[in-house]
Amino acid sequence: MHPNIRTGDGVALFHRDWGSGRPVVFVASWSLPSDSWAYQMLALSQAGLRCVAYDRRGHGQSQDPGRGYDYDSLADDLAAVMDTLDLRDAVLVGFSMGCGEVVRYLTRHGDARVTRAVLIGTTTPCLMQRDDNPSGVPAAVFDSFRQDWLMRDFPGWVDTNMEPFVTPDTPQGLRNWVRDMALRSSLQALHACHRTLTEADMRAELRGIRVPVLLVHGALDATCPPALTAEPSLALLPRGRLALYEDAPHGLFITHRDRLNADLRAFAGAA
Repeated sequence: MHPNIRTGDGVALFHRDWGSGRPVVFVASWSLPSDSWAYQMLALSQAGLRCVAYDRRGHGQSQDPGRGYDYDSLADDLAAVMDTLDLRDAVLVGFSMGCGEVVRYLTRHGDARVTRAVLIGTTTPCLMQRDDNPSGVPAAVFDSFRQDWLMRDFPGWVDTNMEPFVTPDTPQGLRNWVRDMALRSSLQALHACHRTLTEADMRAELRGIRVPVLLVHGALDATCPPALTAEPSLALLPRGRLALYEDAPHGLFITHRDRLNADLRAFAGAA
């Protein structure tokens, strides 16, 4: 057993490993740890799948090394999980920033251990406005977030952002659960990871992914609007398919967990 997985540069990563069968490897969003996948892991492990999730460096119970928050390093961390646990025929599932790690893993380490992938609420292909990406978000908006919220009042931002993240009928207990998870992350890691995910351009990488990819996205996602993320990602993926949840926000892993779990079970080939 491996209570902690050690990365190539010596960082200890906490992970969870539930069930048996085809591996489904979960990569969480910016600011959230492996705990956030609890309702997916419980349902899928009971359906005969092996569910593995880990805390990104600087998140949850993993080590906070103060470095290595670029996508290459984070993809290498995912590779350390895959290699240490010797996972094969796996399904990779990313949420939000985690989608970038899944994409970079596939383009940097290949798909020998992976049979398919799921991108939920993806941040791909290119969030920031550029000359060839005029519909992107201006860099000044992201700079302002880091300066005005991350460096001054991250708990306040979590509270403000909770409303568009979930639905009006989401119980307060679940909202508190998400808030508590986010506040366990290192601010330094959050600052560096936010720069990584907002500055990334994965348009060329998406074209090179050979495995089938299921995109799951909420039509009401205010954090990553589908016209900026899911739709252009779908157009670039050679074997992509989009499941658009018409009434779902960004946090659909909570608000639409039954539908998501059913889609994940079907895509992973669970009995």
